[in-house]
Amino acid sequence: MVAKIKSGDQVKVIRGKDRGKEGKVTRILPHDRLIVEGIQIVKKHVRATQQGQQSGIVSTEAPIHRSNVMVIDPETKKPTRIGVTVKQEAREGKVKTVRVRVAKKSGKELA
Repeated sequence: MVAKIKSGDQVKVIRGKDRGKEGKVTRILPHDRLIVEGIQIVKKHVRATQQGQQSGIVSTEAPIHRSNVMVIDPETKKPTRIGVTVKQEAREGKVKTVRVRVAKKSGKELA
């Protein structure tokens, strides 16, 4: 199965307090959650450690559910749904079936 949203994708938030903001997916977490650069910033109280980290209040990015973001179409620069198409590729004399992510609005392949 091909993942609809991958690390490195440019996404736009469609729900929540950061609605309308755009960012790059930095990490994919279990249970359909992901971390987006500059989105869902929360303040966290941190205790000092023996390695020299100071205590205090630190701003970090919290996970957001994948249903609250949409991938940005590389051609139209607008949020789009993602589809999967199957195409045939010839590699080393063999024909191989490959699944490719496709933007629904423009029909263009996503990297």
